[in-house]
Amino acid sequence: MKKSTKIITTIIVFFLIIALVIIGRTMIGNHFKKKFSKRPPPGIIVTEVINEKFSEKLETFGTAISSKSKTFKIRKDQVSGEFKLKEKVKKGDLILDLESGNIVAPFSGVLGYTGLTEDIFVSDNIFIITLDDNSTIYSDIKIPESYAPFIKKGLPVEAKVSSYGDKIFKGKIDFISSRINADTRSLLSRISINNEDLELLSGSLLEITVKFNLRDALSVPDTSIMMEGEKSYIYKVSDENITNKIQVDIGLRSDGKVEILSGLNEGDQIVAEGLKKVRPRGKIKPLKN
Repeated sequence: MKKSTKIITTIIVFFLIIALVIIGRTMIGNHFKKKFSKRPPPGIIVTEVINEKFSEKLETFGTAISSKSKTFKIRKDQVSGEFKLKEKVKKGDLILDLESGNIVAPFSGVLGYTGLTEDIFVSDNIFIITLDDNSTIYSDIKIPESYAPFIKKGLPVEAKVSSYGDKIFKGKIDFISSRINADTRSLLSRISINNEDLELLSGSLLEITVKFNLRDALSVPDTSIMMEGEKSYIYKVSDENITNKIQVDIGLRSDGKVEILSGLNEGDQIVAEGLKKVRPRGKIKPLKN
């Protein structure tokens, strides 16, 4: 009897272990099924050929310059009023009350205070007040001679400064010199940037991008292009989801987009991703982008 009970107990334990293993595997399977089901299913993504703006770029550096600047040399023993550092003033506001007369702002701007150094040959009894109008920032840049034919007044520019990370300040070409500098083989130009928020400070180093040769052109994702030697191909998709491998002429590549010069029309459907799963004249089940 004891032997029989022992056998029955062993069988029950065995089946319990099997049941636990099955339940555990099921639970783990469901967990991973839920986890990976959130990912987009792999497949062939089809998108439409669209018209977008393209431009060529010239990158350079420049120094921020105030649109207006005024410097006042003040004798300390002449000051009878209080001066506040970097105070904003409007045209006509009192800057400083001196025994010899008042200093009034000739234009709106921001005040700065600097004690003169030994590099400036004055006594310790003198300091400087600066008034800068930074509502518009200028910067002089040198355009290489080879780019000179493309640079026109009014062309858009973008500027970055390290203290603001990837923030872009927009401006334009404001002035172009009438001649090439024979020593530097460059064309002196000036850009202007709207700075009403006064974020850019005079003297800042600017990373400047000049955009030229702006145009509207057909655009496709760079993931849709297949290169074979020096030739470019793309899969065009028909209304019946049949693919046709066609040759295209490409232009600029910019920000994940490729300019199409010939071979496609606006509104054409093309394979944007999943090229390895596509064969010429094959039928696909596309996912719309």
